[in-house]
Amino acid sequence: MDSHGNGGSEGAAIKILAREVNVHYGDKQALYDVSVDVEDNSVTAFIGPSGCGKSTFLRCLNRMNDTIESCRVEGRIELDGESIHDRSLDPVQLRARVGMVFQKPNPFPKSIYDNVAYGPRIHGLAANKHELDELVESSLRGAALWAETKDRLQEPGTGLSGGQQQRLCIARAIATSPEVLLMDEPCSALDPIATSQIEELIHSLQKKFCVVIVTHSMQQAARVSQKTAFFHLGWLVEFNDTNEIFTNPADERTESYITGRIG
Repeated sequence: MDSHGNGGSEGAAIKILAREVNVHYGDKQALYDVSVDVEDNSVTAFIGPSGCGKSTFLRCLNRMNDTIESCRVEGRIELDGESIHDRSLDPVQLRARVGMVFQKPNPFPKSIYDNVAYGPRIHGLAANKHELDELVESSLRGAALWAETKDRLQEPGTGLSGGQQQRLCIARAIATSPEVLLMDEPCSALDPIATSQIEELIHSLQKKFCVVIVTHSMQQAARVSQKTAFFHLGWLVEFNDTNEIFTNPADERTESYITGRIG
């Protein structure tokens, strides 16, 4: 299921637009003038060495950095043409539209069912138990986890294997019907088999969502994404079709990173 090489389609809809984004933690600047267009129904990968700013930028896209007191974000970020920093936009609503999956699977200490039902309950997305049941099932199916969990929905989510827990977290994220799915190194805590399952899943999720993934693994970026952004020391060095980035990088820093000279 090799998905790179089919670069963004001409005239693909821009889901997220970022212009001249700067991020400061106290006196330290973490990101400099980052501008990207993220297309809908595609996978965009952010790669680069540790501490290069890729996760910081990812967290700008659903205002997770708001929760860090010393953090200051400047610049413009739009979702469907509207500023995500608009006063009228509630960050809780934004995070329902822009879901997030973290590096370590972090199911709630609740049943598998309640993990998935949590978001829809808060946001009032189901009118009754029947609708909620259907939403839980469709979310687990969407995360390729239904077959393994349908007979144990009342068991704790923490009792699942690592890869299953991560798929449960994906089911939890898609249960609020987000438009965008942010994934911060979703496979770094998983074994190779679980990793390939998540990669298969990402491939199917892009049909419905705009997916943005931060990954340490260049091989993973090459396998799952259509566009790749390379970050280095807080700067966005290069952003292009994944194929181009890996076969014909325009910047020598990108080339050095891909060939393993910097890391």
